Amino acid sequence: MNEQQPRLLVLGAGTAGTMVANHVRRRLPHWQVTVVAPTDVHDYQPGYLFIPFGMNSPEQIRRSAAAQLHDGVTVVTGEVDLVDADGQAVQLVDGTRLDYDRLVIATGTTPRPDQTPGMEGPHWHREVGEFYTREGAIALRDQLATFEGGRLVMHTCELPIKCPVAPLEFTFLADDWLRQHGLRDRTELVFVTPLDGAFTKPVAARELGHALEERGIVVETDFMVESVDGERRVLTSYDEREVPFDLLVTVPVNMGADFVGRSGLGDELNYVTVDKHTLQFAPRPGAAPHPEIFAVGDAANLPTSKAGSVAHFSVEVLVGNLVDLDRGRPMSHSFDGHANCFVESGHGKALLLDFNYETEPLTGTFPLAGVGPLQLLKESRLNHLSKLAFRHVYWNALLPGRPLGLPSAMSMAGKHPE
Repeated sequence: MNEQQPRLLVLGAGTAGTMVANHVRRRLPHWQVTVVAPTDVHDYQPGYLFIPFGMNSPEQIRRSAAAQLHDGVTVVTGEVDLVDADGQAVQLVDGTRLDYDRLVIATGTTPRPDQTPGMEGPHWHREVGEFYTREGAIALRDQLATFEGGRLVMHTCELPIKCPVAPLEFTFLADDWLRQHGLRDRTELVFVTPLDGAFTKPVAARELGHALEERGIVVETDFMVESVDGERRVLTSYDEREVPFDLLVTVPVNMGADFVGRSGLGDELNYVTVDKHTLQFAPRPGAAPHPEIFAVGDAANLPTSKAGSVAHFSVEVLVGNLVDLDRGRPMSHSFDGHANCFVESGHGKALLLDFNYETEPLTGTFPLAGVGPLQLLKESRLNHLSKLAFRHVYWNALLPGRPLGLPSAMSMAGKHPE
C-alpha cells in the first residue's frame, strides 16, 4: 500500500457507497477517496413504493449523487467494465484505469425482468408493472389512476430481492388505496410468493399472514414463476399452476452488477462473495484471495435482508475494520446481520421488524425494553410516522455519516422470544 496516501476506490454512489466514502473521509482524512458512479443521480429508493399511491412525488426522492459526498472525495462518472484484482485496478468502459490500495464494491442490486420469459415486451410498465425503479413507479401510478377493479396481483419471482418486505407493503397500501377509491369490493387482491408463507421467518410469517387474512387478501404460496403471458394476462409456474391478472405488479429477479461476474468475484447472481462478519472478499474454492477487496450493502452476498438498514449497520463495521487495518491492527469489528425494517400496513400505520443472522423478527418494543416507543411486529401510528420521517434522516444524517444513536449490533432488549 502507498504509505503516504492510501487510495480507497469505492464503486457505486448509492446508500452504501456514499456512506463508506463519507465515513472514511472523516475518520481517515489522510486517505485518497475516489467514488465511481454511472450518473450523478441519487434516489431515495424507499420512496419508490409511495409514488404509485401519491405519497411521494418523483421529484421528492431525487438529488445529485455528487452533492451527497463530503468535500475532498473525488467523483469519477463512468461504467465499470472489469475489476483487475491481481493488478489492483478497475477498468472503466471508456478505457480509464483506476488503481487502488483498498477497493469497496457497493454497486447494489438491480431488477432484471429479462430473466423471466414474457415479462418484458409491449405490456411491460403497463398491465405488467413494478415499483423498484423510478420509471416503473411512475408508470404504475398512471396505471392505478385508470384501474377500475378486477384482479390485482402482487408477485415476487424469487429471493433475494432488495427490501424483501416491500411486496407486502405494496399489498397493504393497495388494499387501503382501493378502499379509499371505492374499488375494493370490485377488486380481488392476490399476493403470490415463492415462499411457503407471507415472510421468511416463522413469527413474522404468522403475524404478517394474519394481517393479509384480515384484509381478505388471497395468498398463493410456493409459486416459482416460469413465464408471464402479457397477452393472456396469466402468470405460469414451473408446476403448471396459472394465476390470472388484470394488473400484475411484479418484483423481477434481482442480480448484482454484471462486472462482478466478469471479474470472478461473485456468486451465480453476481453478488460479491464476502465473509459475512468482516465484509472482506471471500473467494470461491480454487480462486485467489484478495484481502484488499470488500463489498457492502446490496452488492454483497450477505445472508440477511438487502435493505438500507443493513447497508447502514454494515458500513459502520466495515469502516471500523478499515481503520484497524490503517493502524496496522487485525480487524476487530464483526457484523451480525442486523436489519431494521418498517412495514407499511395501510390506514396510516406500520409494523417494525428488527433481526439479525441468528435472531428472527420477534414481537416486543424498540429500542427500549417495555418503553419502546416503537412496536415490533405490531401495527402502530408511530411506526408509520417514523418511516415517513426517515426520508429527512436519510438525506441529513445517514448519508453524511452523522450518528443516529443506534448501535450496529442488534440488541435483545424489549424482544419477546417464543
